[in-house]
Amino acid sequence: MDAAPEPERLDIHNSEIPVLCRSCEARHRGICGALTPVELTQLSRHTVKQKVESDRELVSAGEEVKHYSNVLSGVVKLTRLMADGRQQIVGLQFAPDFVGRPFRRSSEVSAEAATEVKLCSFPKQAMDDMIAASPDLERRLYQQALEELDEAREWILTLGRKTAAEKVASFLLMIAENVDPDGIAGGRPIRFELPLKRADIADFLGLTIETVSRQITKLRKAGVILVEHNRTVTVPSLSRLRERCEVDAG
Repeated sequence: MDAAPEPERLDIHNSEIPVLCRSCEARHRGICGALTPVELTQLSRHTVKQKVESDRELVSAGEEVKHYSNVLSGVVKLTRLMADGRQQIVGLQFAPDFVGRPFRRSSEVSAEAATEVKLCSFPKQAMDDMIAASPDLERRLYQQALEELDEAREWILTLGRKTAAEKVASFLLMIAENVDPDGIAGGRPIRFELPLKRADIADFLGLTIETVSRQITKLRKAGVILVEHNRTVTVPSLSRLRERCEVDAG
């Protein structure tokens, strides 16, 4: 008996793909890459693209989740609020990450736009119905969840065992590898705006603001990074930055 034909996957040249999705910056690497053109068309009927200014809250901890979003560009900051009012940054999301928790009615973390963010948003119920009907989509979500788990474990190592110099280098490497994957593939310098203020970087890394500033200055003087206007960072060589993530060069 002949095997059933594979469902048609997304192709940038496929005229059946909705116009809204053809120009999507994150479509090929995001969860929508698991959808057929027909499924994508169904989802696009509920889809809204939006631009959110920095410091705006996207998801509140404890509130019922009614929408999911794909990050198209920018950086999303995930935070947890402690009982005494203290706030801890627990993660960052980049394109094409998925904002929201399938199979859960509420979120345990707050999501906030760390920079200006472009999102592709859709109702939770529409996506949940599609997840139930599409094993490929469910698998893609599981894969992303496992990747986030691996990243969280790596970050536990960074926070628990690395020196201050290695922590700051690891933070900069994480940003560089996520904001410009095309630059990495092309071997050219990576240039980006720091998505967090120095105080937030210190909070994220468990360091003081002074220590963060001192380590950034050391990296700049060593030529590992270039810094303009205090927030614009250029990484001429990712390999040199990676070396600073594992060995404290003083």
